[in-house]
Amino acid sequence: MDILKISEAIQQKIGLLEIGRGELKTRAEAKANGIVNYDKALAKTIMRLRNGEKITLDGVTTENPPVSILEKIAKGLCWKERLEMDKADLSYKNALVKLEAIQAELNGYQSINRYLDNT
Repeated sequence: MDILKISEAIQQKIGLLEIGRGELKTRAEAKANGIVNYDKALAKTIMRLRNGEKITLDGVTTENPPVSILEKIAKGLCWKERLEMDKADLSYKNALVKLEAIQAELNGYQSINRYLDNT
């Protein structure tokens, strides 16, 4: 590899890191919104169950469930919000891993560049 190609690769990785920082912020906000939406839906569902409202999930209806299983039922009823929360969390973690991989590649190119400068 020549020094010019290494320099171009370093610049490319730096550009990807800059893009990734912006993407990370977007994904962090989506993760936070996912958590908030799930918690809110869970609270509302628990309140509805505690107030004796009939709720149906996949053709099965419940009314006034025992307090000991109320939260488990509410979590099952809020499955869509939980799915979105988990997707957002995994998307955020994926962005972090990608940034770490780009940083590792950048470090490798910088090491090659230093070696070529010293020869």
